[in-house]
Amino acid sequence: MSEYLLAEKPCVDELRVLGWRYLKPKDNELARDGLNQVILRDECITAIQRINSVDEETARAVYSDLLHIHDNGQFTKVLRGDYSRTVAGEAKKKTIHLIDFKKTANNQFAVTTQLYVQAQKSRIADVVLYINGIPLVVIEAKSPLAGKDKSGEAFDQIKQYERDVPRLFYSNLFNVVTDGAQLLYGATGAPSEFWGVWKDPWPKKSADFSNLLAQGLYALCEPSRLLDLLAHFAVFETDADTGASIKKICRYQQFRAVNKLYERAQGDGARKGLIWHTQGSGKSLTMVYATLKLRAHLTSKEVSSPNILVLTDRVDLDDQISKTFIDCGLPNPMQIESLSKLQEALRQKTHGLVLLSTIQKFEGSKVPLEDSANWIVLVDECHRTQEKDLGAYLRATLPNSCFFGFTGTPVKRNDRDTYTNFSEGIEGYLDKYGIDDAVADGATVPIRYTGRKTEWQVEPEKLDILFDQWFAHEQDETIDRLKQRGVTIADLAKHPKRVELIAYDIWTHFREYIQPDGLKAQIVGIDRAAVILYKRALDKVITEHFIREGLSKGEALAKAQAMSACVYSSSQEDDKPSEDAYLSDVRHDLQKHKLDKQEEKEIIKNFEKKGHPLSFLIVCNKLLTGFDAPIEAVMYLDNPLKEHNLLQAIARTNRVYGKNKQFGLIVDYIGITKKLDEALATYRSEDVAHALKDLDTQRGELKAAFTELKPFLRDIKQEEGSSKLALKKEYDALVQAIGGEDAWYNFRRKAKTFIRCYEALSPDPSVLDYTNNLRWIAGFIQYATQVFEQKESLELGDYSEKIREMIHTHLDVTGISTICKIRNITDPDFWQDFQTSSKPEAEIRTAAIRKGTELKKVLTEKMAENPLRYAPFSERVMDVLKRFQQGQLDAANTLKEYENIANELNAEEQSYKDSGFDQRAYGLFKLLETFDTKNIINLEQLTKDIDALYASDQTAPKGWQSREQLRKELRQQVRMKAHEAQVSDFRELPVPVEEYALKHYAKVA
Repeated sequence: MSEYLLAEKPCVDELRVLGWRYLKPKDNELARDGLNQVILRDECITAIQRINSVDEETARAVYSDLLHIHDNGQFTKVLRGDYSRTVAGEAKKKTIHLIDFKKTANNQFAVTTQLYVQAQKSRIADVVLYINGIPLVVIEAKSPLAGKDKSGEAFDQIKQYERDVPRLFYSNLFNVVTDGAQLLYGATGAPSEFWGVWKDPWPKKSADFSNLLAQGLYALCEPSRLLDLLAHFAVFETDADTGASIKKICRYQQFRAVNKLYERAQGDGARKGLIWHTQGSGKSLTMVYATLKLRAHLTSKEVSSPNILVLTDRVDLDDQISKTFIDCGLPNPMQIESLSKLQEALRQKTHGLVLLSTIQKFEGSKVPLEDSANWIVLVDECHRTQEKDLGAYLRATLPNSCFFGFTGTPVKRNDRDTYTNFSEGIEGYLDKYGIDDAVADGATVPIRYTGRKTEWQVEPEKLDILFDQWFAHEQDETIDRLKQRGVTIADLAKHPKRVELIAYDIWTHFREYIQPDGLKAQIVGIDRAAVILYKRALDKVITEHFIREGLSKGEALAKAQAMSACVYSSSQEDDKPSEDAYLSDVRHDLQKHKLDKQEEKEIIKNFEKKGHPLSFLIVCNKLLTGFDAPIEAVMYLDNPLKEHNLLQAIARTNRVYGKNKQFGLIVDYIGITKKLDEALATYRSEDVAHALKDLDTQRGELKAAFTELKPFLRDIKQEEGSSKLALKKEYDALVQAIGGEDAWYNFRRKAKTFIRCYEALSPDPSVLDYTNNLRWIAGFIQYATQVFEQKESLELGDYSEKIREMIHTHLDVTGISTICKIRNITDPDFWQDFQTSSKPEAEIRTAAIRKGTELKKVLTEKMAENPLRYAPFSERVMDVLKRFQQGQLDAANTLKEYENIANELNAEEQSYKDSGFDQRAYGLFKLLETFDTKNIINLEQLTKDIDALYASDQTAPKGWQSREQLRKELRQQVRMKAHEAQVSDFRELPVPVEEYALKHYAKVA
């Protein structure tokens, strides 16, 4: 009831304000073609007739076709108008529209609750939104009293619905979870880590709404906005490895930026704008959505179809964006290969083109296009396209075009060319989504840095002093050669001893920090020679490690070499001989490790694979921009990058990747972070203030998180190495101190924050002060979840492997795992708790809590099999639990009542043995027993008849459960047999019987 009042009802109330018609559960059942269907048949058929001016027969045929679409991507195409069929009286096939995108009011918007969908595992969705009878949004409403977070029960239930009743999601656009206060959304099939909050209700403001629920529902579900999202803001990207189609739906900043861009492109005023969406926040997808809307403009009455040109300044970025456009299924994007091909494509005088090119192909182009006003140019990394005369050639060719500049890094404050060419007046950015925005939304992870030993860092003002110190033992020839051409930072950075020491530090750090979580790293050297030196040094130190672990020298070397790869641009100088032995040696290895285009792609692909041994990419310039590998968690930086290059490089670590990656880490060996303000001085301070933070920030967060827990722990005496009973006593004291359920949820939230902060830093030495506290608190969460929630704790599944292993060990050693273990009724140990003689009161109370948890779990599973049979047992357990929690029953009497229920449940499980039925048929008998029949003889015969009906391969052949017509025939036969057996409500009986049969009589085809 609390979920209905606090979450479900407020949802429906807000939707009704937005114009959605409420459809009661009983009405949605009548509106469908059976409980196993999800489309509102008559509403869909009527809408098809109304929107397309076709007869009822055609509309019914369309409805029938929809029932056979079992793919979300295909259904999305059909919803967008990519569907046609033969219509009586017309010579050509007619395009059939299921939705009128241009006239919002010409559609029917209905919201229903408690939508029961029958299947092998039937499910009930809390709230479902329909447009013209087609389900588009599923909302799972959970009470805030449940204390759930982003990894909680609401997400789990959405996943269960997608698995168990996929029919509900064939036409789905996105899903929502809400507790009545907060609201999160995610694309069909998206893991919970990719769900988010729609923070900005643009063009409205947050102040326009009374609460976050109202704001979120307006932003996502206001009818005209929902149509826009469906028409232009969902794409299906193909996974390169698996070939699977991954659905992606826009974030709020993408929706906002694209619509601002679209309005300006369609307007009479300035036709340009500058968009900064920070790296890792989906800038390439924003360009895809913009192109999709400019091309399709389904919700606009505009009929013009502009040509779109997407420009970058580098081949690798051109390839990356082209790949994104193609993978997302954008119609006919054309990647331009040469200057002549570009000129040919530009001058076709056609409409609806999408061209992708590098700006270099405009070199020398001066003749303006006659139809340049019909071109919209989207320029990626636009601040770089103004260099030399390329920007001038571009505008000479397309003088009247619409220009929109995109950038993943902020534009420098003194970069007048970029602002002049892409910004309107003093506007600055048309749309901004900065570093802090992305981190706050979870679109990227924050970036932290730590500086390594100062004796390894190179300071330009101390070059001569450092040179004399570091090269004191080198040969005179080497010293003379370097001094003759002038000592550089690179010379010092590549000193062999320094490189060896850093390689050892990198391997030690990586092995302890990064490798346990399955993450990977980049090493950034100062130049191509440094790449080779780091490869040699790293191979050496890793080989020595594996030899110490027992591998032979050959095995160790092979394993070490497979762990890293060099990626750099080759040079014609690499194969030239040299009398300088050092240079000749380096050139030899530059030849040895160089990669052709295909080999480089394969290396990158292996680096991106979880579990592949390739763990390090050693680079100097390549892969520092446009390289997107979420598995990369750390960058070992030994290159004095600045400004744009620094921002681009460090962002390689900011992509989201599972639960183990809390932040991206920059390990600084060159000394950049000592002068970070200087390195980023050309940017506005507000744009880069939090681009890179000291790891001390994370250490401070751990300390603050533990401080939040101290008030709860103040009066609890903790003894290191406590026995199981002593530790339980400590835990019981904290349970008493916490007191109520609300305080427990508050404690648990703070405890999880503390564990997360610890996890993010581990194994940094700063965590050692908190290790015992972490073990104690993690054990308490396992124990207290049973006490306060009467359920098994699943918190451990949220943590990384290294933290889980540590906590598991602690729970086993202390014995808490045995106290918290959940047993099944078939486990002999299950019955030991009922022996209360000579046990202390505290132990009896613990047993009572555990029994309630165990019986709840057992009956949840049983209810899924046969709700009618096991509902009375479940109700009795909940009644005992309620009286125990309210103090009406003491622990001993609670155990007695649980024992009675368990015995009766066990007897019920074994009762089939004397019935003359097998276990499956007896379950069917117990189901039929709940219906009103004239006598028991009829009921037993009816059981045998229905059992034979579904057991027979003639009437129910293999795969019957997947054949709708066959299932319908079986239901009809069940109805006839029920009528013959004089079941008074025989018409209602086939549905629960089929549901039971789907679980117990299904046959694999």
